[in-house]
Amino acid sequence: MLNRLEMIRIFCTAAEAGSFKEAAVRLGISPQAVTRAVKELERLQGEMLFHRNTRQVRITAFGEALAERARSSMLQLDALFEQPRTATPEQEMEGLVRLAAPSSLGRRRLLPVIEALGAQYPGLRFDVRLNDQRIDVIAEKIDIGIRVGFLRDNRFVVRKLAKTRLHVVATPRYLRRHGTPRNLDQLQAMPHTAIVDHDTGRLWPWMFAGERQMNPSAARFVCDDSEAEYQFVRSGQAAGQIVSFLVADDIASGRLVPLLPALEPDPWDMYLYRPQRGPMPARLRLVFDAVARALTDSLSAP
Repeated sequence: MLNRLEMIRIFCTAAEAGSFKEAAVRLGISPQAVTRAVKELERLQGEMLFHRNTRQVRITAFGEALAERARSSMLQLDALFEQPRTATPEQEMEGLVRLAAPSSLGRRRLLPVIEALGAQYPGLRFDVRLNDQRIDVIAEKIDIGIRVGFLRDNRFVVRKLAKTRLHVVATPRYLRRHGTPRNLDQLQAMPHTAIVDHDTGRLWPWMFAGERQMNPSAARFVCDDSEAEYQFVRSGQAAGQIVSFLVADDIASGRLVPLLPALEPDPWDMYLYRPQRGPMPARLRLVFDAVARALTDSLSAP
């Protein structure tokens, strides 16, 4: 491919110069190299490109038409390697940013950051995917994402934000009605909630210290959305195992009470990531850093 591109470049220079010798001078190669390139191109095209004798060369009609097409293509090719024009600070903060996050975390923590950035930078546009399922971030062309738990893909550029905990909680009214459980067996016998794993169709087990689990098969309330589960628990009708960023304020105010805190599992890491390494446009850097700051400040585990 490189040889053919160079052949076209030599041919275009010869067509413009009207002389193989002049073309050689312009390109810093020998006249014989120009002649060889033209002959090879003629062979590939199956047409004469230049009339030539001992005194001069003159481009043919076919050669002129080919040169016109080739010049346009070479200009487009050269443009790919030119340095882009320097954008103004305002232009650097224009364009689309695609983000992905778990649904409840996105609604409560990510959207306020996006709203603030949108107000400050009117040229920014946002495509936000809020979903508790693992999406194909490459296929969806995600620029920036948030993930809780394990992140093993070494293609990602990752920043650890904070840790999130899993609290088993219930309202004071619920505990007055059903009592406070002293162990997992008592907890499982009480009205509780469960979340559906979209990938398997099964219920997510409740997790506890020492790799212990509770199967919520007799859950009173089953759903596929953590925000809906939280609202049901907050209504006082069931106990639930809820992530800390949803219930931290309720625990601090006494609206929800932690149950079996000694059995709380190890906290999970939360990550901000970019799916691909490489140059990062200014608008993506702006959003990435703003989200990192906001979530690190607001998601510190209690």
